[in-house]
Amino acid sequence: MGRVRTTWWLRGAVVSALLLVAGLVWFEPWALWTDETVREAPPSASEPATRPSAGTPAAEPVTEARGTFVSHEHPTKGTVRIVRLGDGTAVLRIEGLDTSSGPDVRVWLSDAPVRAGRAGWHVFDDGRHLSLGALKGNKGDQNYPLPRGVDWQAYPSVSIWCDRFDVSFGAASLVRT
Repeated sequence: MGRVRTTWWLRGAVVSALLLVAGLVWFEPWALWTDETVREAPPSASEPATRPSAGTPAAEPVTEARGTFVSHEHPTKGTVRIVRLGDGTAVLRIEGLDTSSGPDVRVWLSDAPVRAGRAGWHVFDDGRHLSLGALKGNKGDQNYPLPRGVDWQAYPSVSIWCDRFDVSFGAASLVRT
């Protein structure tokens, strides 16, 4: 009887340990206490697609839209801009970002409206969205090139999106300037 009880206890301990390890790998709780600060310079005037005549400077970057982050699942602060460069390309510029770190966090353009509070946590994957890539850091200033030919106006919001848990850390509405 004692041997059977020990076998079941040992099996239960092994299963519990495996579940704990799997949970730690999935949730990555240590990421919540790890900050990554990025300090990318603002995008600068690029070489135009056609060379200007001698002495004609390249066009300076122009801010086409801007917004301010609101918090969702995690406290999130900072601003965002769409910057058009002299060569016609566009960059999404995040400045003064301060949010939590987490697993599989991305920068998304979305067609969903930004809603404050819990109502906005899960809306950004309901419609069309475009991933600009992994969040480079949870603090600081960073640039994300927009793919050529993408009309950012079809995506009037930006979300710091955790793809692992399908939740927005924070989001900003893009307002044309």
